[in-house]
This record gives sequence, C-alpha cells and structure tokens, in this order.
Amino acid sequence: MKKYYQFCPIATAAEILCEKWVILVLRELMMGSTRFRQLRRGLPKISPSILSRRLKTLEEQGIILRSRRSEGNGYEYHLTEAGEELRPIVLGFGAWGHKWAKNKITSEDLDAGFLLWDMRRRLNVEYFKNKRVVIHIKISDQSNYDRYWWMVIDNNV
Repeated sequence: MKKYYQFCPIATAAEILCEKWVILVLRELMMGSTRFRQLRRGLPKISPSILSRRLKTLEEQGIILRSRRSEGNGYEYHLTEAGEELRPIVLGFGAWGHKWAKNKITSEDLDAGFLLWDMRRRLNVEYFKNKRVVIHIKISDQSNYDRYWWMVIDNNV
C-alpha cells in the first residue's frame, strides 16, 4: 500500500481504497460474491495473487471479514460494518462513471462473459422454484467463440 504521509482522512482513505482493483473487489462483494472463485469470475482480468493481496489488505483494514465456510472447503468473504458504509461511495463511482466516463468505453472493454455474470447476479431465481431452466443467449455481433452463451438455473429443492 502506497502512503501519502499526510495527516488527512482523505489521504488515509485513498491509501486503502485507491489501490488498483480495490473498488472492483468491493463491487463484487456488494453484488453478492462471497467466494474467491466468484470474485475471480466477476474480475476476470485480476491475477489470483493480486486478488489475494487485496482481500488480505481489506481484511487487515477491517473492511471485510474472512471466515471458514460452514460446509465444504475454503473461505467466504463478507463486508463488515466499515465495508457496508463504503456502499454509497462505490455506487457513487458507478453513477459518476455512467454519466461522465461512458464516452471512454471502447469495444475492447466489452466482455460478454462479464455481462452474463452480471445478469446472473440480478436474476430472480425464485421465479424458477423447483425447476431446472436453461437460458440460451445469442449475442449476434460477437465472434463465433463469444456468440453463444447458456445460463443454467437448477432450483430443484
């Protein structure tokens, strides 16, 4: 973590929050990702080692809590009260970016896999209770490799 060496709460917050990937890790946690693999799916360009370092820093700063999963192996990550208080700031980043930074988006920024991951997070799976549903999605202006996608919802409870 780079330091500004200023006795200023803005500088102190920036030392934590302005490290590359931190805001996006927080976004993923706020959108419901709790496992390392889920975080990687929502941040496909981050290396595992950098994600591990960011999670460790956020835990050390009291922004997230890492706990063993109750079933299975591995850990889960959850926002603490301090992390939840960052929600309006992260959403504010999104609002600002939507209004002012959208003209900076290029075709290289478009990622069909991320789009579907985001759609999955927003899907009300309760609607498909006790059903297995496959949704086929065709993105016509993508290459053959990225053109066809499927979402499988299995709510057989």
